Amino acid sequence: MTVNASLALRAYLAFSHLAAPVYRLGLTLRLRRGKEHPQRYREKLGSTQLMRPEGDVIWLHGVGLGEVLALRSLIRSLAEKCNATFLVTSSTSTSASVFEKHCPSHTVHQFLPVDASGPIRRFLDHWRPSVSVWAEQDLWPALVYRTCERQIPLVLVNARMNEASYRSRARAASLYRNIYQCFAWISSQDKHTARHLKMLGAEVTVDGSLKAASIPLSDDLTKRIEFEQQTTQRHCWLLASSHAEDEQIALEAHRQQVQQHPGSLLIIAPRYIDRTRDIEAMCSAVGLRSSVRSNNDSPANCDVYIADTFGEMGLWYRVCACALIGGSHSAIEGHNPWEAAALGCAILHGPSTANFSVDYQSLDQNHAAVQINNTAQLLTLINDRNQLQLLSTNAQDLADRNNDRIDYIAERILSLTTLNQRPTADQK
Repeated sequence: MTVNASLALRAYLAFSHLAAPVYRLGLTLRLRRGKEHPQRYREKLGSTQLMRPEGDVIWLHGVGLGEVLALRSLIRSLAEKCNATFLVTSSTSTSASVFEKHCPSHTVHQFLPVDASGPIRRFLDHWRPSVSVWAEQDLWPALVYRTCERQIPLVLVNARMNEASYRSRARAASLYRNIYQCFAWISSQDKHTARHLKMLGAEVTVDGSLKAASIPLSDDLTKRIEFEQQTTQRHCWLLASSHAEDEQIALEAHRQQVQQHPGSLLIIAPRYIDRTRDIEAMCSAVGLRSSVRSNNDSPANCDVYIADTFGEMGLWYRVCACALIGGSHSAIEGHNPWEAAALGCAILHGPSTANFSVDYQSLDQNHAAVQINNTAQLLTLINDRNQLQLLSTNAQDLADRNNDRIDYIAERILSLTTLNQRPTADQK
């Protein structure tokens, strides 16, 4: 595919040609502040210690943790249909550390190179991908354009764009019109995203969210058995990916819960693990005893267990009957509910879910999740075991039905490549 670069894109490419020293300085400063991986930060400059594997490489990119984990279901489907190694890139240290614990077979992780000519050239020269798959909305214009320039097919899947993101990109409409023209296929999560992308000159289909077919997060069986032994006969429920507003409503509900049902345990897995002390203070303020996972504290003698560790959400979803998904009581506008669904954990959420509006609407309409509007409603639901079991069963059924959509997306991606595909059952 050939794209005629607009004046805006040519100006951006000229900047990217000179930008490497600026990015290098920025990475050095971030490294000193502990915000970059000390051994792997050079990957962002296009350098790597990994050898390129023989054969085809399918490159998939998601900016952060949620996007990268969602790619696992697509990798599974692609792996069933072709022989290839999967290169997953992301930008955040958290995504790298957690993805390593949930990494599919035949898959390697690297940090995405910065959007400068030298790092881009080194990255593409080394990995030589057969196809490039980008997820959601994180696009690096120079990297996308240079990939297209090498005749490497580009696909944008799971695309999501709210009104604020659209207005931001509309200010550089000619630049983004060029970038979207580089993609051979763009698949959006919902019709609102499709409308925004079309106004920016893209051709789009609406195919739903990858996250709706999440592969269950893994956990350490030994740690699960240990935790269950420490909490025998205790009613455990979870606040997942929490923020302060979610914690306020959950802690008030749990204060009343402990009064009515002594021994109940609330597990709080904060979205940002550096908020531990804030959560401890909130627990103390309402008279609840807290213990901290990262301190190796036991959950045996507390009311609230603060799970401030990376990569253990698979454990918490397995040991809890229900999860109140965080970010849904504030302007954060919700986090991913499907990881809970995949592990049979009943889904509760607040009223603010714009980031996953289609997902929560589908879950609610199929009686697979319940919106929580106040403390009394939350307190009632966490003790209604029949309702929680119904929510869990319906959510798992809904997640299973979404697998067909992932297979369609995988087949569409492969149709754009020259990869040798495995025969389907009908072809054997």
